[in-house]
Amino acid sequence: MGHDAFAQHGLGSATLMIISALCQRPHQTVAELVGTSSVSRDTAYRSLRRLAEHGLVHRAGETWALAPHALEGIGTRLAGPVTGITPVPAQGWAAVAAGLGTSGRAAQLKALHAAQRAAYRAVLDRLAEHRSKAVVIVREDGRQLVVPASRPDEIPPAWHTADGRVFDPITGRSAPGWRVATDGRLILITPADQRSYDELAAAHAEALSEWESAA
Repeated sequence: MGHDAFAQHGLGSATLMIISALCQRPHQTVAELVGTSSVSRDTAYRSLRRLAEHGLVHRAGETWALAPHALEGIGTRLAGPVTGITPVPAQGWAAVAAGLGTSGRAAQLKALHAAQRAAYRAVLDRLAEHRSKAVVIVREDGRQLVVPASRPDEIPPAWHTADGRVFDPITGRSAPGWRVATDGRLILITPADQRSYDELAAAHAEALSEWESAA
């Protein structure tokens, strides 16, 4: 299945199922192949036609069978006439892939996936540069404990009150332009914002209620 001959726009995975079914039991009708290969009737006809174009299957009456060296991708002339098909016997799976225009598809996909993984790792590295480094604390028993450093917008509990007011650590006075959210992170109340912190919290709760009701 990993060969370029079975890539997308090539023979495809359904054709491989047909080959497997005929390898297990030769001389099957299309109706039988639908059951043994687990493909639809239209897919079976389409796959058999592709295989017949490369001389990889033979038709005898209503039944189909693999050519003598079909598993190696070696095709032969059809034993009987098949309407509308002029077989060009393949000389190996590489020749089949070349005829279908899918040569090198696996290498292209591999290179694409490698480039995508590299780009993803680069994004992760850029994000990691902005993360705070963990603080290593050595306990009395000698064990090391890794504690994440606080975020720039997180302040110690002693610097704010239960109702969200923030104290300036230098002057000890309340900082009127700041509030603290319930998760301990700072919220800047700009002069353009005419609503108080409590009003903003109430509006947020109302929006969540409306969202859950709509859902």
